Amino acid sequence: MRVLITGCGSRGDIEPLVALAVRLAELGAQPRMCLPPDYAERCAEVGVPMVAAGPAVRAGARGPGEPAPGDPEIVTDVVAEWFGKLPAAAEGCAVVVTTGLLPAAVAARSVAERLGVPYRYIVLSPDHLPSVHSRAELDMYNEGAYGLFGDVVNENRASLGLAPVKDLFDYGYTERPWLASDQVLAPLPPSDSGTVQTGAWILPDERPLPAELEEFLAAGAPPVYVGFGSSSGARTAGAAKVAVETARAQGHRVVLSRGWADLALPEDDGDCFAVDEVNLQELFGRVSAAIHHDSAGTTYVAMRAGIPHVVVRRVVDNVVEQAYHADRVAELGVGVAIDGPIPAVDSLSAALTAALAPETRARAKAVADTMRTDGTTVAAELLFDAAGVEKPAVPA
Repeated sequence: MRVLITGCGSRGDIEPLVALAVRLAELGAQPRMCLPPDYAERCAEVGVPMVAAGPAVRAGARGPGEPAPGDPEIVTDVVAEWFGKLPAAAEGCAVVVTTGLLPAAVAARSVAERLGVPYRYIVLSPDHLPSVHSRAELDMYNEGAYGLFGDVVNENRASLGLAPVKDLFDYGYTERPWLASDQVLAPLPPSDSGTVQTGAWILPDERPLPAELEEFLAAGAPPVYVGFGSSSGARTAGAAKVAVETARAQGHRVVLSRGWADLALPEDDGDCFAVDEVNLQELFGRVSAAIHHDSAGTTYVAMRAGIPHVVVRRVVDNVVEQAYHADRVAELGVGVAIDGPIPAVDSLSAALTAALAPETRARAKAVADTMRTDGTTVAAELLFDAAGVEKPAVPA
């Protein structure tokens, strides 16, 4: 069974798709990915073929001043690019899976419709489910999307022999997308009993930590991790600066993840260590706490590691003000949520103290033991069912 896995978004959007692709390959399927060019190296690392589509997502991978894929001034070009690349990428595929930006999702579903194969859209957080929005909100999203790129969508659909679509949000995201989140961290809303929740899609990471980082970790007490992932811009740098200074003021060493913002350490950084992309599953087992943004992936990995954390709301420079996972961390008692994008020093200092309290650390370890880890197998089995293909034997 061939499966097209596609999406346009940040590393947090794409990494779950990579995890699914690897699991499908392990079960005998033939995954094929169609992603922005930023992710070619990542797909090569895991041995999954990839077709590049659209402009780079990460600012450092684009030309100076070149807008991001979701920017209104280039969104019609992005739609045309995805419609141009997806038909060939989907050839012979029995099912299409996607997540991320709506323009690419609409193109993906259109290609699935043309082929007559099942299409599944994935959300990574319950607050992104259509069921939590009013009909008025959904109508507003549909109207906005159609105004931005409805004409180019329907021009390309016509070239595929497809009828026009007006409600693009409903069409791309579907009425009931799958929820690829952990049932403890991000459960279905009580009012939504019909959505499929697979569990989180996480690829086990067995990479060793860099030797220099190992030396730093061994040289003193477990440090505090500071990182804001794919977020970038001035406010991300501001949040990191406050976080590093706050941790150091309390006497903690720091591991800073440079991330997409290419964050830098202070000059007198003997008690700090900066890293590029590393194995967070391993690193989080070696730190005392984590200060990070509201990210499904980072929050999940921190919770699975059983460490307390401070989650800063709304760091990500996005039209969606991310706060869901921060609030869940606080509700579960495994850490503290604080307001951003650049937290106040006093608030962050109090939050870090509370996160490192013995009762919070004990609660974090207890909750970690209740979390599932195998959402990709659930999703793979459902995709075999959707495609009408006999499910493979799943190793115990």
